[in-house]
Amino acid sequence: MTTAVVAALLHYLDVVKLSSSKDHWERKDVADLDMVHKIAQTAHCIAQGKVGSGFDVSSAVYGSQRYVRFSPEVISSTKVGDIAVPLPDSITEIIKGNWDHDTAEFSLPPLMTLLLGEPGTGGSSTPSMVGAVKKWQKSDPQKSLDTWRRLSEANSALEMQLNLLSKLAKEQWNAYKSVIDSCSMLRSDKWIEQASEPNKEAIIKALLGAKEAMLGIRYRMSQMGEAAGVPIEPESQTQLLDATVNLEGVLLAGVPGAGGFDAVFAVTLGDSSSNVTKIWSSLMSCLVG
Repeated sequence: MTTAVVAALLHYLDVVKLSSSKDHWERKDVADLDMVHKIAQTAHCIAQGKVGSGFDVSSAVYGSQRYVRFSPEVISSTKVGDIAVPLPDSITEIIKGNWDHDTAEFSLPPLMTLLLGEPGTGGSSTPSMVGAVKKWQKSDPQKSLDTWRRLSEANSALEMQLNLLSKLAKEQWNAYKSVIDSCSMLRSDKWIEQASEPNKEAIIKALLGAKEAMLGIRYRMSQMGEAAGVPIEPESQTQLLDATVNLEGVLLAGVPGAGGFDAVFAVTLGDSSSNVTKIWSSLMSCLVG
């Protein structure tokens, strides 16, 4: 919402000229999008009284992407949370600041579906969870640094496998589609049996590599939550996610963002998404409470 309002106002006031293209990576108004991004991020941070991840704003501006946040210092001149400092006094400095965020094109491979489920229990308090994690980082810097490093490695491994699948889909479409169609009807422990040819084996190994990487991400996030004393992946969510990843055609599942009770997600192959929606409808209300 913040991004939409900022973009609409800037466009109306002729500060930016935004095109109607939906593909950011082929747009010619990147400088104008960058302007929208800077102001929307600043407005969002002032509204919430802190500098968050900024991923939601970046996604609203640039679309599907791999994102690395800007350094918080870039908007420190706004004195986030201090309403006594008028924004016009610092807006020029903000716009000209060193916005060192990084975005790179990223999307799911073809024939995959992303599903998002909301337990409907009121969610979790992200600020308090983040505060607990930061407190743990300060109290045990060596352990927390190792956990963050391993989590980052797992994230990178997942990105690599998904990018590889996109590449294989482009280069070997018939084999890729055949594998996805077959695996969409099977549990993941049966996928390797579909590797009747070398090119299909490479695709299946990439699928299993992505699944393994996501399990690593979940494990590190659970470790972090236990150490910080907050439910990043609550037990009820773990039960739901474990049941989900054992369904036919499910590539991976997890808790998005900062975790907690807010939501769960899954990525499915081919036409198998109905398997997930059915079990979520029947289990979510009794597992999350």
